[in-house]
Amino acid sequence: MMDLRFDSQDEKAGLQLIEELTASAEKVQKQVLVEILTRNAETEYLQRFLSGQCDVDLFKEKVPLVNYEGIKPYIDRIAKGEPSHLLSAEPISELLTSSGTSGGRPKMMPSTAKDLDRKTFLYDLLVPVMNKYIPGLDQGKGMYLLFIKPETKTPSGLMARPVLTSYYKSKNFRNRPFNKYNVYTSPDETILCPDNRQSMYCQLLCGLKQRGEVLRVGAVFASAFLRAIKFLEDNWPEMCLNIRTGNLSDWVTDTGCRESVTRILEQPDFELANLIEAECCKKSWEGIIKRIWPRTKYVDVIVTGSMAQYIPNLEFYGGGLPLISTMYASSECYFGLNLKPLSKPSDVSYTLLPNMAFFEFLPVTKGHEVEIGSVHRNGFTSNSCLETDQNSRKKETAAVDLVDVQIGHCYELIVTTFTGLYRYKVGDILMVTGFHNKAPQFKFVHRRNVVLSIDTDKTNEEDLMSAVARAKRLLEPLECMLTEYTSYADTSTIPGHYVLFWEIKHMGSSTAAWRELDSSVMEECCSVVEDSLDYVYKRCRAKDKSIGPLEIRVVQEGCFDSLMDLCVSQGSSVNQYKTPRCIKSKELLKLLDSRVIGRFLSQKPPVLPTIHQTS
Repeated sequence: MMDLRFDSQDEKAGLQLIEELTASAEKVQKQVLVEILTRNAETEYLQRFLSGQCDVDLFKEKVPLVNYEGIKPYIDRIAKGEPSHLLSAEPISELLTSSGTSGGRPKMMPSTAKDLDRKTFLYDLLVPVMNKYIPGLDQGKGMYLLFIKPETKTPSGLMARPVLTSYYKSKNFRNRPFNKYNVYTSPDETILCPDNRQSMYCQLLCGLKQRGEVLRVGAVFASAFLRAIKFLEDNWPEMCLNIRTGNLSDWVTDTGCRESVTRILEQPDFELANLIEAECCKKSWEGIIKRIWPRTKYVDVIVTGSMAQYIPNLEFYGGGLPLISTMYASSECYFGLNLKPLSKPSDVSYTLLPNMAFFEFLPVTKGHEVEIGSVHRNGFTSNSCLETDQNSRKKETAAVDLVDVQIGHCYELIVTTFTGLYRYKVGDILMVTGFHNKAPQFKFVHRRNVVLSIDTDKTNEEDLMSAVARAKRLLEPLECMLTEYTSYADTSTIPGHYVLFWEIKHMGSSTAAWRELDSSVMEECCSVVEDSLDYVYKRCRAKDKSIGPLEIRVVQEGCFDSLMDLCVSQGSSVNQYKTPRCIKSKELLKLLDSRVIGRFLSQKPPVLPTIHQTS
């Protein structure tokens, strides 16, 4: 295997390594699988199927594709104290929890000490890629807002924590060598502060104090970055006071935060405080990032998948700054990089690096027409990827290798990792957009099985996001923007109906936007959403009458901040938190309903398109 070590400050060496890996993708993938099988042939899991053999073809023939339920018994046994070699020959050092909003309860993924080196390798490769497209990143700092959450301990003593908490607490991060291209405004002590409010306050304060040095801003997800902007909007007067006096607020009690931030504040700075105050006092916050941090070259956040709905908000606050999604990763595995970081968010594709894991791809049906019963389903998104359980069962034995995927086709990602996952279905649906040398590039489409359903309808995350995107345009003439949304299938009525919770903000005022919205506009938003959904929904709604009128409930500003706080209190990670697009928890629904300030129903059924019968 190739050595994972290289000088991340050597742009030429880093880019050359990417070229070597992608040019030899098939060879590297075979080496990866052979290495994984050789190391782990004697594990209890693989012994069930391979009887100690390391044959690649036998692996593909005998080892089944599995979801989390297929490995959960083994992980539960390890969490309770049984040895790592149930899944991995290498000691499992910790369990990585999922975000808690993808498929329900947090899942736990096995991880090893060596796996941190693979994560560090991918982070290091980001540096030469960004330097290739954006020069001068060694002339300043990045204001990255990064957070941890307290870990929990399993009965065996293993720590269970989100992947980013694991990385930020690791020696790979804490003892990282100085890199002039990757200097943060946030001291490590503020990132590692377990109190998220103190951490957020101190990181933003440090970013303000070092205003003139900031060349890029970001967080992991777009939603987290926008939450930070809202936090700044609510707390800038106090931060300006801290800068003006040179003293940190007394309520910040974390010792690491106090000591590190005090060193940055140093002394009173009246001029800087007045400058920030002048910008924050303006009626509109449009372009606020460039106004406060004028040297900023780009905003570094994930804006693919469900995060795409935040693009208008980021563009509003960013004032034209490029929005860059740099990498594709999950709790299961770090996958690859965006090798064209200046691509428009809608064009972002990730190149999977063949040395990170062994990748397979389960084909899913793609296109405008997918047979459902006796009719064809007409999709509104030309590149949508749709899957039925029947198709999934038929094609489970037809998974293809990394180098054999086809451009324009959609696949569910399957990984075999160095840490004990074998032919594991990640749940991400990806579309092949091209190749970099021999390595394919993928666009993230959606998470599998994130759907609303009342009757025979099935609305996935992508279709819902597309429908909401069309409907929210009706708010623009009113100078309002949709800042967050979620949904749930309300079956308490007969028939049941879709409910969307919308948080709306007036772009020039803090006045609650719903007071300026008349019923006709919001009812039309309901209709546009319904008109944008698929044929089966429309048939159920207009012909079968098995679905009632779609409802939009407008909630108070700040409601979705409270929703995140509640999810975090129940185990979600601040870094990995993504607003759930479908709510099933009674507790979360209770919170949302308690903040409703306006209810609107669709006043007309959607038009049912003419569909030709199949032969």
